[in-house]
Amino acid sequence: MALSKVNFNSLNVTPSASKVLKFNSNNNGLEAGDVGGSLVLISTSTASSSSTIDITSGIDSTYKEYIVKFINIHPATDSVHFLFQGDTGTNTSYNQTITSASFRAYNYESSSSGTATLQYYTSGDLDQDTDFHYMTGNAGVGNDSDQDFNGTMHLFDPSNTTFVKHFFIDTHSHGPSNYTMRFFAGGYFNTTTAITRLRFKFSSGNIDSGTIKLYGVS
Repeated sequence: MALSKVNFNSLNVTPSASKVLKFNSNNNGLEAGDVGGSLVLISTSTASSSSTIDITSGIDSTYKEYIVKFINIHPATDSVHFLFQGDTGTNTSYNQTITSASFRAYNYESSSSGTATLQYYTSGDLDQDTDFHYMTGNAGVGNDSDQDFNGTMHLFDPSNTTFVKHFFIDTHSHGPSNYTMRFFAGGYFNTTTAITRLRFKFSSGNIDSGTIKLYGVS
């Protein structure tokens, strides 16, 4: 006979909002769990004339994928690049070795300022380098009152101790001279040690304002 209804009161499970009923890891009972592929908010960081925004906790073995969202990141200085690096928790210099490939697509509000372009962006690459990695192209982000930076970064299985740590970036910025810039990059931290921290900053000056959210993908 097909099961048509489950009474939570008859189960040893505590109901919770935004959860689903699933088998436990031993497949011998039921438990409340996250919906597969859903985002679980881990932390929120808000900039206010900040030299950097560091994520120093919440990146561990709990999830196989982490997503960082950048919302209305505004620089104190004009024409600056937004950058990132990682850390293993024992190296507070944020200088992991990275190899990557980058692309950019951009266009201007006025055709007299330039033409739309899609191209491989060698200036945004790192080749076994420990520099901070670009998250923007061209002249970076403008600091007019309506100019900012937004986007996402995906970090995969950062606690794995067998493989390197892959990431990819998809961002958008409103730059000086009123251009729109889409930036894509993919690469890896060339280490089998767990990556547990991330640092974000502009190439010059402070992060005037903005929000960075860290999510785990269940």
